[in-house]
Amino acid sequence: MTDHTSAYDGLLGDDSAQWAFGQDFEDPLAGVDTTLAAGVDGAALAAYCLMLGDDALVHSHRLSQWASNAPDLEEDIALANIALDLLGQARLLLARAAAADPSVVPALPAGSPVPPEDALAFFRDDADFRNVRLVEGENGDFAVTTARLLLFSTHRLALLKRLRDSVDPVLAAIAAKGVKEVAYHRDHAARWCLTLARGTEESRRRMRAGLDVVWPLHHELFRTHPVEATAAEQGFGVDPAGLAADVDVLLEQVLSVGGLDRPTVPPTGPLGRGAGRDGRHTEALGRMLAEMQVVARAHPTGRW
Repeated sequence: MTDHTSAYDGLLGDDSAQWAFGQDFEDPLAGVDTTLAAGVDGAALAAYCLMLGDDALVHSHRLSQWASNAPDLEEDIALANIALDLLGQARLLLARAAAADPSVVPALPAGSPVPPEDALAFFRDDADFRNVRLVEGENGDFAVTTARLLLFSTHRLALLKRLRDSVDPVLAAIAAKGVKEVAYHRDHAARWCLTLARGTEESRRRMRAGLDVVWPLHHELFRTHPVEATAAEQGFGVDPAGLAADVDVLLEQVLSVGGLDRPTVPPTGPLGRGAGRDGRHTEALGRMLAEMQVVARAHPTGRW
């Protein structure tokens, strides 16, 4: 028995031991040597980490929108777990960006307890995000999500495998952990692609249509941005153009087994003076961020 009048009174106490993870989040890079390696420019490293972190953050949020909406309970859990993996990668990458160049972190009201990685996630406008446009579109039906996950995870796995050799120890550690996670993401998407492609006439039609929806933005993953070129030159990043051949081999295997033709839809061109890496996004990202950021922006000094 307790002395509380209500069974919920104890939730309002100051003892954080009652919470599984306490009442505060620890610095995700606590205890990690974040010293810049010789020859690495902090601003370039931060910009590169924002690109990879934003890719993971935006795709994670899109996948999380399937919670309670997936075709079955098992898939509901699977997509939620993939979203959590990507959210974890996003947190580490955004924290690394903030440590490498604190000037990238948005200024918040005095007294705000928001950590740097959260400030980057919740207090930047869409033009400040550096994700590729592939990950920001509406989910569409399950086949569209499957196609997007297949394209994204195949590319990201190839990227992370090479990033394990990054001269930046933080990026190398994030990549080593991420390879195991994204290998599952890719295989999960590939299995569903084959299941739909070799299922009913309707599921096959939808899988083809899903590939047609996302394929026009696939090329942006391999378009080398100046920041990525600098990252490759300084040894902490990877030139995405060098990943195209490996990714294409895997995708061709999946399409072949599924009896699917490679989509012939033309690539989507740049928006204005650039694409996603330049902060040029579709309207879908702005709508998504408005929903994702509304609570944090309404209470920037709040403690949760």
